[in-house]
Amino acid sequence: MAAVKVYHDKVGNTLTVWFGEPSDEYICEETADEVILMKDQAGKVIGFEKLNYSVSDPENVQFSFETVTV
Repeated sequence: MAAVKVYHDKVGNTLTVWFGEPSDEYICEETADEVILMKDQAGKVIGFEKLNYSVSDPENVQFSFETVTV
């Protein structure tokens, strides 16, 4: 089973999602949409961070995940 780690920084207004091992981060790339992609040494995206992320009720944030197979 794969683990997804989600961190919401209320002070920095960021949402960070890891679907790989954070310690494998090798390089980051910022997109035009205020999203930073974290990649491993092979160039595979292992997480992302959304900048300027805020919610009206940060104590009650809910997430749902969907698995897609090809």
